Amino acid sequence: MTFIQMRLYFPPARTIAAIQILLLSLTFPAYAGDITRFAGDYTGSAEIVSSDGVRSQRDMSVAISETRDGFTVQWASTTYKPDGRTKEKSYSIGFVPSDRDGIYSAAMERNVFGHAVQLDPMKGEPFVWGRIVGDTLTVYSLFVDDEGGYEMQQYDRTLATGGLMLDFKFSRNGAQQRSVSTFLKRQ
Repeated sequence: MTFIQMRLYFPPARTIAAIQILLLSLTFPAYAGDITRFAGDYTGSAEIVSSDGVRSQRDMSVAISETRDGFTVQWASTTYKPDGRTKEKSYSIGFVPSDRDGIYSAAMERNVFGHAVQLDPMKGEPFVWGRIVGDTLTVYSLFVDDEGGYEMQQYDRTLATGGLMLDFKFSRNGAQQRSVSTFLKRQ
């Protein structure tokens, strides 16, 4: 179809609208999965209330960085128990793009060919994935226990002025066990 035939087929307003829709469809998927906006180091603290009502203070940090193939999320927490004890945990997970836009596979292990692969939840290992929707980077972790039950963790990290808003949920067999919502300041 020549330009003149196209002009006759598409009136100018429709042509402009079609071009705008085409350009938007080409740029939106790249924006939806853009980890660059999240990259940085963040810290904060929150009071945690468990399902039995016990309250504890927790310091948290997260570092999000771009890699050649995707991105890495490293996070740590220190929990201060009412009896004075402390409990520290830290994690680091690499993510690579999946075949689905804005959804990332965890690259937690290398196969015999050196490719990063998911862990196997049927072997008691966590199945982890991430997604970016708008201003929120979410990391999910699914663990299948020995009896066939499951634990699910969800970390929503939403861009906010000066940092990230963290919303964490932990459930066991569908029953919420713990949740945390706090602001993490960009360092």
